[in-house]
Amino acid sequence: MRVGMEDALFDGWLAQAGESMDRLLSGWSPDQEGGLVVQGVGLMIEAKGMNLGVGEICTLLSDPPIDAEVVGFREGRTLLMPLGDLEGVRPGTRLMRKSRITSVFLSPEWLGRVIDPLGRPLDGSPLPEGTVEMPLRGRPINPLKRQRIDRPLDLSVRSINALATVGIGQKIGVFAGPGVGKSTLIGMMARNAAVDVNVIALVGERGREVREFLERDLGPEGLSRSVLVVATGEQPPLLKTRATLLAMAIAEMFRDMGRQVLFVMDSLTRYAGALREIGLATGEPPSARGYTPSVFAQLPRLVERAGCGEGAGSITGIFTVLVEGDDIPSDPLSEALTAILDGHVHLSRSLAQEGIFPAVDPVDSLSRVMVDIVPEEIQTLSREWRRLYGLYRRSEDLIRIGAYVAGTDPLLDRAVGLHEAMTDFLRQSREERVSLDRAFEDLALSLEEVPEEIP
Repeated sequence: MRVGMEDALFDGWLAQAGESMDRLLSGWSPDQEGGLVVQGVGLMIEAKGMNLGVGEICTLLSDPPIDAEVVGFREGRTLLMPLGDLEGVRPGTRLMRKSRITSVFLSPEWLGRVIDPLGRPLDGSPLPEGTVEMPLRGRPINPLKRQRIDRPLDLSVRSINALATVGIGQKIGVFAGPGVGKSTLIGMMARNAAVDVNVIALVGERGREVREFLERDLGPEGLSRSVLVVATGEQPPLLKTRATLLAMAIAEMFRDMGRQVLFVMDSLTRYAGALREIGLATGEPPSARGYTPSVFAQLPRLVERAGCGEGAGSITGIFTVLVEGDDIPSDPLSEALTAILDGHVHLSRSLAQEGIFPAVDPVDSLSRVMVDIVPEEIQTLSREWRRLYGLYRRSEDLIRIGAYVAGTDPLLDRAVGLHEAMTDFLRQSREERVSLDRAFEDLALSLEEVPEEIP
């Protein structure tokens, strides 16, 4: 009898223990796995005790808590980089997994808003909740399913419209040194381009320049149809890369909705610099000019996310590139980007010093799809214009010192006679809007050759 009672008590205890274990397991989540910080050097944190994958987000339980992203592994330890300041982090700080996936929730109602790299509003107003899930790093599109670039895009800038015509879905770089009007030019395009939506990524900008760009260059009209993602220069490199990826994901959302999107990024150089910092911190060996090999692998992945989609939507990419010393051939990043983009617009310091804005260099600027999107007669005019302008530039020193004698070269005589009209063709005020048709007409007028009808 006693033995039977003990068996019954044991069975009851076992049942209660099983219920308690079930309750514990039902409340357990892999997101609650914990780990410990064991080392930190610069912006790199090493942790152990967690099974994490690259791209996952963890929370460091410091005071205050901060988020960090997994960027690599070393000798059995997980390498993380912070999405904020490392103040308060010390050896032994616990960390917990926050997110296993690298997708984001976005909303078409974000038009007219300015947000940070983590999707939080910077303009002081509540942000509508995201309802569309998009991968942060994009989905590759079958190249055979992409629509062809067969229509010009009106950017409302005379010199670009006529001499380096951009197509809908094209990826083009704006190459410039500091202080030659790059921000003003991209503001003109974003404000006046014939698109449905602008998505603008300001990466590594000075804090002062962000508000100036919003109020002076973009204006209320441009902001009303734009989404801006901002990561200023003092923020960690991981936030700069995340701002770029988030902005591109927003552009892809609108493209998938069938919209014509203008994606403007200022600047691709600072994005590459952030990738370089991450690569060096994880132990990657530097190569050309200190850039790590992963930088040149990541750039095409970002750029190729722009372009035409499988349906009616498209992303036309305008990427600014800062050129050290205005010398593109000696800059490995500029050389690499020239190869992977569909064209390039060079801003000339000499034109800017002469007060010619936008300072688009008509000789060195090129659109690789122009031959497919404008009529042959316009292409002929453009080639003739470039030929005459380039000839004058090459002979300018001789002309200015009086060493050139008129009548020696009939073609140069014509270039000298048309130089003032061609210079006026390049000038355009910030508020002026020049359509494609008018740009083609002005091109012909500057050569004093007006065709009967310009398509």
